[in-house]
Amino acid sequence: MTPSPAVQLSGLSKHFGDRVAVDTIDLCVPAGMFFGLVGPNGAGKSTLLAMIAGLLAPDTGCVEIAGFDTRQRREQALEVMGIMLDGFSLPERLTGSELLEYTARLRGVGGASRERARDLLEILELDRARSTLIVDYSTGMRKKIGLAVAMMHRPRVLVLDEPFEAIDPASAWAIETLLGQYVDGGGTVLLSSHIMDVIERTCERVAVMNDGRILAEGTIDEVSAGGTLAETFMRLIGVPPQRDIAWLR
Repeated sequence: MTPSPAVQLSGLSKHFGDRVAVDTIDLCVPAGMFFGLVGPNGAGKSTLLAMIAGLLAPDTGCVEIAGFDTRQRREQALEVMGIMLDGFSLPERLTGSELLEYTARLRGVGGASRERARDLLEILELDRARSTLIVDYSTGMRKKIGLAVAMMHRPRVLVLDEPFEAIDPASAWAIETLLGQYVDGGGTVLLSSHIMDVIERTCERVAVMNDGRILAEGTIDEVSAGGTLAETFMRLIGVPPQRDIAWLR
């Protein structure tokens, strides 16, 4: 029996007044892989991910997570999904370990919670700041604890909005390592990023988005078409070649 796609979008649209943020998108993310979503600011990526995460209702179309329609079977869809969206607030007066304990209780993780929390804090190098409150976390630390929260219940699908933005190379490496182990174990990662080398290095498939539409989708090689992903991205979104400035030479 063929497993359900990790994420299936059918005719998904969202308008804000006269502005079309997401324009009738159909997209399938197969289970068990890294899938990247790239696009310029304002392309509609965050709106699309918010609808996938069930935080924003689409105007038209439907979202299925691991076979569960997010409108008809919302609880089941949320149970199999971990979410880290840009701008998510965190309880500021807890330590990282306290937040993971709280998350485990909410998710009903049970006896495995301490081991999972310990492993997540260790691989993300947050165990070095056990007594530090989240209010005092750096940007990279906040990204990492947000990812740990999303992974505590061992979801089948992770939806991540810009997990590598504004973080240092060491934090990026720790996040990549953790996500790699998660995918190797059968999980699915759907992530957006502006960092093309991260997408090329980690993702098996990618979708290029602009003006609320998917312009291209496929394997990295298919979308890159013999060039780099960055070159293809610039061409697809219509960025003109840079003008040569003689006086700089």
